[in-house]
Amino acid sequence: MKSVLTVVALACLLVGQTAFSQTFFKVIPLGVKGGIDESNLSAYMIAPQGSDAYVCLDAGTLYFGIEKAIKAKLLHGTATDVLKQYIKGYLISHGHLDHLAGMVINSPDDSSKNIYGLDYCLEVLKDKYFSWKSWANFADEGEKPALGKYHYAVLTPGIEMPLAHTDMQVTAFPLSHSSPYQSTAFLVRHKEAYVLYLGDTGADSVEHSDKMHRLWEQVAPLLKDKKLKGLFIEVSFSNEQPDKQLFGHLTPRWLMTTLQDLASLSGAEALKNFPVVITHIKPGGNREQMIRQELQAYNPLGVKLIIPEQAKLLRF
Repeated sequence: MKSVLTVVALACLLVGQTAFSQTFFKVIPLGVKGGIDESNLSAYMIAPQGSDAYVCLDAGTLYFGIEKAIKAKLLHGTATDVLKQYIKGYLISHGHLDHLAGMVINSPDDSSKNIYGLDYCLEVLKDKYFSWKSWANFADEGEKPALGKYHYAVLTPGIEMPLAHTDMQVTAFPLSHSSPYQSTAFLVRHKEAYVLYLGDTGADSVEHSDKMHRLWEQVAPLLKDKKLKGLFIEVSFSNEQPDKQLFGHLTPRWLMTTLQDLASLSGAEALKNFPVVITHIKPGGNREQMIRQELQAYNPLGVKLIIPEQAKLLRF
């Protein structure tokens, strides 16, 4: 009888461990930095575990990052194959070049797909990039002739939309990025699991905004119920950067302040060991080293801080 109980206990333990370690999403960073190096700018391919139908969370760097991911055996085929066949669409947070230059440059060799964004972001693409003044118009709206390769899929804040040709859905939320300029947070869902990606953003108190708090109000229940599997959020500058020179970005101190706001809604326990991926570090001098040190030195909630690397797989 004792041996039977032991076997049952071990089986329950293994089931519990499997549930705890279950992977819902895989993310391939194609670019992780916030400037200077045009070969390593914000772009993350995300897909459900077991699927090769990805969307890109921003698209600052594509081709170079894809080639590195192929060399790392995270992707198969040629870079052009991946671009055309694996990437099913682009989620663009805002209209700054370090978040979309790769998509624009690679558009002549790309396949037809959707560009998802809030209306203010897509208007920038339509008016400033995919126009014949600066580049061929590969979209299906805007300056004539419109070549029709890309379709602008306008997201409505707070309303979920399916991501075409994938098993994922997305909900967009506006962010403040050097107010009144805006950015976007994308809440990506697969079944009952979620990942949250934030484009560039500043802290509410610096931006004189409540957009971050409103976002936390929406995702706190998911975090509390362990449905939110990971958070991508920027830290562009070290703590020495004056608030008046942040230009809609975060520092380690402001990151922890805004996570404390999230904890006030979800409970601090929900954030313990929760994966927080630090994006958009701006290279320059010893800034990257300082940011790493400051993040390690002050992490009162005990979140699991992850500094992503180009072509190094992340699982959630």
